[in-house]
Amino acid sequence: MGTFILFRARSVMRAMSYLEKITKKEKDANPFFCLMGIDVIHVEAGKAQLSMEIRPDMWNGVGWLQGGLFTALADEAMALALYPLLSANESIATISESTSFIRGAREGTLIAEGRVIKKGHRVAFAEGEVFTGDGEKTMLSRTSAAFAVTINKN
Repeated sequence: MGTFILFRARSVMRAMSYLEKITKKEKDANPFFCLMGIDVIHVEAGKAQLSMEIRPDMWNGVGWLQGGLFTALADEAMALALYPLLSANESIATISESTSFIRGAREGTLIAEGRVIKKGHRVAFAEGEVFTGDGEKTMLSRTSAAFAVTINKN
């Protein structure tokens, strides 16, 4: 029992350290967050919410936000929702992901919400949605993903 508490405490400390670095936009924590201007709104075990302002350099050739950014933003929200549930010796990697694009966006702020559906010993399942951040909360995309849960051998 003491071992479990020790591992759980390390996991919480590790998660908090990582989340603090991301919130402070420390480049070494997650360079993609810095590059895209992603902000952490809220994270708790099993849920996360991020925001990102659309910039013209994120547009595709016809002036819409490039679709991969919807997927990437949802992926980051799902991963952050899963991160606090990991043991101190666990890591995750996306193994499959599917996004349905519902509506495009050209400007404004996007809100991504990620939630864990199930975390197993080897695989975790999560869902994420991207919405407009204009108060209307119009859904733009929906993503579902599976993550490999790996054991670090330290």
